Amino acid sequence: MSATSLLVGELFRQHAQVVPDSPAVSLGSEVLTYAELNAAGNRVAAALRAEGVGHGDRVVMWSDTALEVLPLFVALAKLGAVFAPLNAHYSEEEAAPVVALAKPRLLVVDAAREAAGREVAGKLGVPLLSFEELHAGAAGQPAAEIDEPALLETDPHVVFFTSGSTGRPKGVVLSHRANWLRGYQGVFRDVPEISVCMFPLFHMAPFTLGLAAWQTRGELALVPVASAEELLSAVETRRANRLYCIPAVWARILAVDPGRFDTSTLREVDTGTSATPIELVRALKKRFPQTATRIYYGSTEVGSATTLADADVLDKPGSVGPASPGVEVRLSDAGEVCVRSPFLFDGYFEDPEATAAALRDGWFHTGDLGALGPHGCFSIVGRVKELIRTGGESVAPTEVEEVLSSHPGVAEVAVVGLPDAEWGELVCAFVVPAVGAEPTLAKLQEHCEASLASFKKPRRLELAREIPRTAATGQIQRTLIVQQIVSDIPKEPA
Repeated sequence: MSATSLLVGELFRQHAQVVPDSPAVSLGSEVLTYAELNAAGNRVAAALRAEGVGHGDRVVMWSDTALEVLPLFVALAKLGAVFAPLNAHYSEEEAAPVVALAKPRLLVVDAAREAAGREVAGKLGVPLLSFEELHAGAAGQPAAEIDEPALLETDPHVVFFTSGSTGRPKGVVLSHRANWLRGYQGVFRDVPEISVCMFPLFHMAPFTLGLAAWQTRGELALVPVASAEELLSAVETRRANRLYCIPAVWARILAVDPGRFDTSTLREVDTGTSATPIELVRALKKRFPQTATRIYYGSTEVGSATTLADADVLDKPGSVGPASPGVEVRLSDAGEVCVRSPFLFDGYFEDPEATAAALRDGWFHTGDLGALGPHGCFSIVGRVKELIRTGGESVAPTEVEEVLSSHPGVAEVAVVGLPDAEWGELVCAFVVPAVGAEPTLAKLQEHCEASLASFKKPRRLELAREIPRTAATGQIQRTLIVQQIVSDIPKEPA
């Protein structure tokens, strides 16, 4: 192992020596220092090794946000095994195919998912440990450093699961090097970054935000839920200087009485992921006058693709900025945004066809339609793919349609994403009612309860006489449906 390798585990080992008593991660009143996190990671790594987990193995984690996740993250990085977090909101039915896709050596679950996890593990023949069992095993292990001489910075470090346009999950593979570089900024910061994280720990974002903070010997402050009160309380309690939120969450924060929380330590209030209205940017500038705001555009596959700097956010409304440092961005002949950089993912796990379709000659094809403005600044104007992006989550229309079509009040259904200033897109069910039926949004949402995560449920219902389809193939014309809804063309059922 080269001393200059960009290995994520090395970051924690070094900081445990240099700043052992500095906070590395917090959740409410719970705090792990760098020394504590590194030692816990070493013990968990030893316990996992005793369970047969080694270099290249995948470990799927199914858990709510909790501090106990971080020692597992560190442990797997040091073993050269792969951290594969599963969406905490998945039902057992949704979780099983994703776990099967990962072909894990082990499934680790929190207490709330232990029963469901054992069902999934039993069906798939995968060994399972609860966090309680894992940490009990780790307690008897030494805190000595774990040595994995075969580990390279180009080895897989994490797999993040993202939905495809058909609903079939895909595993986005990131190497140690790519993950390390995505957060890199350490030597350019004189003050440690204390970053409050709105995202749950099955997303890429917490670990990108975390690595950015950890590379400054700073802190990642987690919250149990992304409510305005929890986020602002964490800013006040941890004396945070950075808060990144998607536009929908910023709208919640701006609705809170400014005097309720002390946010004077904030210096950066960033946003992105979905469309950022200029009104929101102006409101952030007014509410947090001592801060800078940057708008980021990217994805799990590419990290940050473009960045609109604070100096430009008011002058370039609608823009997501020029290419981020070290990134190349271009538009294909069809106007699709394509990205090339050292931060790109390695491919989709054991899915060469999907990888080849997305990665062509080193360029990742995002599925977004873009426009190029002055000074190399890009704007996102639509989507090539049908995948709906709502509040930072991906939703496959066909998956939602399959569940809704089993409702007795639904004769036909098409699911589309409607433009929305807060969420980016809203999941909308375009329904032809069954004869004599009167489906409501509440009834359809209740019908989805056991099968779909909350972010996949429709937030809007439109009743229609028929579903627009192509004449030759009968395919749903989703673009036409969106146009019909947005332009208020009459669509009530007869």
